[in-house]
Amino acid sequence: MTQWWRNPIAAVGAALAAIIVLAATVAIVPESQQAVILRFEQPVRTVNGWREGEVFGRSGAGLIFRIPFADRLVWVNKKILDVESDNQPVLSRDQLPLEVDAFARFRIVDPLKAITSTGSTSSTETAVTTALQPLLGSSIRGELGNQPFATLLTPERDRVMENIQGRLQRLADQYGVRIVDVRIKHADLPQGSPLDSALKRMATARQQQAVTIRAQGQKDAQIVRAQADAEAARIYAVSFSKDPDFYDFYRAMQSYKTTFGADGSPQDGKGATSIILSPGNSYLRQFEGAARR
Repeated sequence: MTQWWRNPIAAVGAALAAIIVLAATVAIVPESQQAVILRFEQPVRTVNGWREGEVFGRSGAGLIFRIPFADRLVWVNKKILDVESDNQPVLSRDQLPLEVDAFARFRIVDPLKAITSTGSTSSTETAVTTALQPLLGSSIRGELGNQPFATLLTPERDRVMENIQGRLQRLADQYGVRIVDVRIKHADLPQGSPLDSALKRMATARQQQAVTIRAQGQKDAQIVRAQADAEAARIYAVSFSKDPDFYDFYRAMQSYKTTFGADGSPQDGKGATSIILSPGNSYLRQFEGAARR
């Protein structure tokens, strides 16, 4: 009986068996992937898990060993991933219907939690992305529902983005995810009659606001004018009380100017008016001279 290693078929079979065992024992984890080891479908440990501030080449990637036919590797991406929310209907605080397109960038920082929460061991990234889509929409509706539409057109837009990111992060913790950024690509009013009615409501609201501001301005102007007139009257009273004769002369000159006109012409432009007074009339006392009073 010949020995088995001298049999070519047996030798090839043994070599294949050795290669299969070696492949089931040794694996190479790349830098861009995290590996969760499942032993009889129960999680054992994580290899090359994401860490804050890790240095490329020193993250734990490389050659690893596992128990053949008992351990299985589940790969989870370490890169930053995207989730989008397109044409999300949102009602702003000022009751304007909006169509919002937004996206969020995230990273899976706890692959074991991501696998157990989604129940997916074949395509964990896809399962997490699918789970985050409704959460992103909910976060957008919750935040924009507390904000007027005009806020999205001002520098306050950045604060709104931060609030949405905070809301989404609290919801995404259950999937072992860290939200890196949230951005609204655009938030538009819908086309057609809803847009026209929204624009009319906005125009009416601005007109009412303008009327209110104008009325308040007129009120303030009247108050300021009344205060100024009172202060002027007080100053005149104090000034003229120091010389009553000059005050009497000043008032008489103002009366003459009003009655006869500054240049002797008629005041109303319709014709001259003649006034006949006796020389001793008290109205003309200022023409008599100070010595005759």
